[in-house]
Amino acid sequence: MRTPIAVTIAGSDSGGGAGIQADLKTFAAFGVYGASVITALTAQNTHGVTAIHDVPAEFIAAQIDAVFSDLNVGAVKIGMLSQPAVIAAVAAGLDRHGQTDVVLDPVMVAASGDRLLAPDAVDVLRRELIPRALVVTPNLPEAAALLDVAPAADESEMREQAERLLAFGPRAVLLKGGHGEGAESVDIFFDGAVELRLPAPRIATRNNHGTGCTLSSAIAAGLAKGLHLVEAVAEAKAYVTMAISAADRLSIGSGHGPVHHFHAWW
Repeated sequence: MRTPIAVTIAGSDSGGGAGIQADLKTFAAFGVYGASVITALTAQNTHGVTAIHDVPAEFIAAQIDAVFSDLNVGAVKIGMLSQPAVIAAVAAGLDRHGQTDVVLDPVMVAASGDRLLAPDAVDVLRRELIPRALVVTPNLPEAAALLDVAPAADESEMREQAERLLAFGPRAVLLKGGHGEGAESVDIFFDGAVELRLPAPRIATRNNHGTGCTLSSAIAAGLAKGLHLVEAVAEAKAYVTMAISAADRLSIGSGHGPVHHFHAWW
C-alpha cells in the first residue's frame, strides 16, 4: 500500500503557527506523510515577523532534488517565496521532477502586515509559477495585488477576479474571503467550468494565524490521498473551519495565536 506523501515548499515560522510548521501539522492531521523544502527562515511569533533570512536559490534547488528524487510525492504545496531567483528555482524544480499537482498559496503579506514577497518578485510569480499551478489560493489582498486592482468588495467582484486570475494560466482558482465582511466567510472556486461557493460562519477569534497556509496544505493533503481537486477543496475548507472554531481551546502566545490543527485529537 502506497503511503500518501505531500511536500511543502515554504518558509519556516519559528512561532510554529504558519509556514512549514503549519503545513506539516496539517499533512499529519490528514494522515499524509509530510516532507519539506525550506525557502526562508523567519524570526516570528504571535505578534509578527522581526527578521527574514532568505535561503539561497541553489540550496533550495538542492533540497528539491533531494526530496523529489527519492520520495513518491503525490502533491506539492507552495507558500512563501520571497525573491525572484527563488521563484525561478522552484519553477525549474517542478519541471525537472514532473510535478503538476501543485497548490500555490501566493503569500505576499503576513497577517501581521509584514511584507513577505519582494515587490520585484510579483511579476516573476505571475509569469513563472502561477501557470504551473493546479490551483492558486489567494486571499482578497493577494488577489488584488496580483491583478493591480482594489480588493474585491463583494462576491460578484470575487467571481470576476477569480476569472481574471484564471487567465494567468492555473487550472483553477480558490479566492478566499476571510478578509471580507459579513456573517459568512465565503470562498469562491472557479476552474473555467465549475464554480463553487464555499461559505462558512465567520468565527470571532484572534487565533487565526496560519489559516491560509493550513487551507492550501489541506488541499495538497487531499490531492496526495487521491481526491479530485473539488473534493480536496471542500474537505480542506471544512477542516480549516473546524480548526478556527477550536482555536480558542489553545493558549499560545499573547498575540494572534494559531488555529487548532489537531482539534479532532486534542
